[in-house]
This record gives sequence, structure tokens and C-alpha cells, in this order.
Amino acid sequence: MTIEYFRDYETLSLRAAEILALEISEKPDGVFGFATGSTPLRLYELLVERYQRKEITFSRLTTVNLDEYIGLPPDHEQCYANFMHRHLFGHVDVRPGSIHFPEPGNPAKFDKMIQDKGGLDLQILGLGANGHIGFNEPGSEFDSRTRVVELAPSTMQDNARFFHHTEELPHRAVTMGMQTILEAHKILLLASGKGKAPAVAHCLEGPVNLNFPGSCLQIHRHVTVLLDESAASKLKSSRP
Repeated sequence: MTIEYFRDYETLSLRAAEILALEISEKPDGVFGFATGSTPLRLYELLVERYQRKEITFSRLTTVNLDEYIGLPPDHEQCYANFMHRHLFGHVDVRPGSIHFPEPGNPAKFDKMIQDKGGLDLQILGLGANGHIGFNEPGSEFDSRTRVVELAPSTMQDNARFFHHTEELPHRAVTMGMQTILEAHKILLLASGKGKAPAVAHCLEGPVNLNFPGSCLQIHRHVTVLLDESAASKLKSSRP
């Protein structure tokens, strides 16, 4: 595992965009996994800027997304397909037929599609305050595959700020499984803000266990972690 430290969210995002642009340039027909939430927003803005400057193209990529809420209409601003269209896919040359989200009615189809394409070349991850990756909540088995899950109360509380009315907040989602994530050739984990600091410390320095799903990344062969100062503040290891 490689951990890089940054003074703030902006410099973290600049580094993430640099990594993504290089990976896309080296594997323009690759399979790339994207994440939603607030953490990758600036990364996506920077990728759009690089595309507009003709530094990268998405035209041959296959994209997959970690997860999707169940029960939201497609035009809801928090529907993850809509989110990705507004913040990235709608501004670059990715082919609509190459954009994939897990489907609650047939989650196994999602895993098979990834396997048929040779696996994920790179998966972007955020980290939940309770240590979840995707919507793999605490207690998720490391050998789990894409499936429908019940959201933890803490996750629902964290995500409530994105909804105008609490009754809109979904209780269920479909998520890429832990094993599916771990089979990615490379993983890029982004964490920013002091609210993520306890989860970062547990997942990067604590024991590998189901209570903190992100801890499974310690056993992956090629993980790059980008942290700002706030997110890294509870780590015990020395850092710049």
C-alpha cells in the first residue's frame, strides 16, 4: 500500500486527477471504476478540464460504478447515474453504452460483465465514516459479490444532508461486492476531512476485520491512498 499525504482537498484532488489521467492514457480501452459522493467531485471537475484540453479521451473506456440507490427516480439529483452524468459523463466523450451501474434485479450480471472484460483496471474508492467502501457496510463478508444491501443507520444519517427531505432517503442500495472490489488490478482510495480520520486510522492501521470493511485494502497488492492532513490526523505512523 502506498499512502500519499496532502495539505488540503485541492492538492489531493490534483494528484488524483494526475493519476487517473496517466492510467487512462496508458490503458485507453480499459475498465475503470468510479465512485460517487462529495470526495471525488473535484477530481471529476479536473478530469473534465483535462478532456477539454484534449489531454485525455474517454471514448474507448468501459466505466462501471460502485453502487446505486434503490427507489430513487432516474432524474433525482442523488440518483448516482444522474450524479455521474452531471459531474463527469455528460461532459466527456464516454460512449453511453459503455457506462455500467449495478442492477438490483440482476446483480450477478454486473460481476460477469466485469469479468468478461478482463476485470477492473482501476477502481476509485471513497471511505465512509463507518469504514464502508461502496455500500459494503460493517459486517460485510470479504468474499461478497455485487448484491442488494440494507444501509446502516450511520450511513443514512451521513447521507441525509444530500436530501431535501428525510423521507426521500433510500434504505437500500445495490453495491459492488467486496471480492469484486478486491479483484481490481489497482485501487485508488481518496479520503478528505476530519470526519474521515477515525475510519482512515482503523482501516489503514487497525486489524483487518469485517467491522471496518475498508481494512480489507491492506491485503490488496496495489492500493494507492491519498489523504489530506485532516483525514490523516489520527494515524499513528510518521508522515511528512
